[in-house]
Amino acid sequence: MTTTPQHKIGSGFGAAGTAADVLSGIDLTGKLAIVTGGYSGIGLETTRALAAAGARVVVPARRPTTAREALHGIEGTETDTLDLADLDSVRDFAGRFLASGRTVDLVIDSAGVMACPETRVGPGWEAQFATNHLGHFALVNRLWPAIEPGGARVVSVSSRGHHFSPIRWDDVHWREGYDKWAAYGQAKTANVLFAVHLDRLARDRGVRAFALHPGAIMTPLQRHLTREEMIERGWVDENGVPLNPRGFKTPQQGAATQVWAATSPRLDGLGGVYLEDCDIAEPVPDEGMHSGGVKPWATDPGQAARLWALSAELTGVDAFADRA
Repeated sequence: MTTTPQHKIGSGFGAAGTAADVLSGIDLTGKLAIVTGGYSGIGLETTRALAAAGARVVVPARRPTTAREALHGIEGTETDTLDLADLDSVRDFAGRFLASGRTVDLVIDSAGVMACPETRVGPGWEAQFATNHLGHFALVNRLWPAIEPGGARVVSVSSRGHHFSPIRWDDVHWREGYDKWAAYGQAKTANVLFAVHLDRLARDRGVRAFALHPGAIMTPLQRHLTREEMIERGWVDENGVPLNPRGFKTPQQGAATQVWAATSPRLDGLGGVYLEDCDIAEPVPDEGMHSGGVKPWATDPGQAARLWALSAELTGVDAFADRA
């Protein structure tokens, strides 16, 4: 089975491109997208861009009232209730959607939490791994009967934060020595590995999967960080104003890569790779942090298969149980 090389393809877009730019000339009329986190930050800009191109966009939200307010005036959108940290909520949302009889063309798993204080959800799971990865894993697997018929693209929004940590196989839930940034890194590595293995399982059925780094963007994702922490990292000045020379993107630019992943004809026939700045990213070495690129532990097919098996065991859901 052929795989997609993890190397640039020359998309014609770059870090400055916006979601509207990558959708120029693309008509999504009649397409249905599900965008988690689609009512805040880059998720909201993703919803706005897809809807403007003609797509129907379903935005499942932990705070549906807030979502409805944020999406007010954006035609072609609808909201529903979904808490990714609660597998019963995931099951219920998927059940309601499947009951509507609709198929899905685009799934963008954009919701997430970053660097939160140690928090336990469900049966004691670490919240970042549970929300960012396990919730989306269960969601896509439960929605599979609607994803497969449309030959959908599934987009897993990761981050350069995956450089912080591979999967900690001996303690994925951080029972000891919790480190909020390393835990975030593990969750973002899981987002990439999920796309790698989903693509392997689903490509012969016409479904392709991608993971990506959207870029550094000031959004509500930073809500768990103090101003002092952001000053220390060089993100903002003493007044809380973003330091744009540090390379921050606007939300519209931050939404571009996930919209490109979901819709670009340049990616037809490709999948299972990690993207950044509207292109396939280049591999980088294990050692150290890098300004871009993807770590080998995030694209390793053996690690991806192992994580899939663990995730299926933890969530009790696997649409590919006969094939994994």
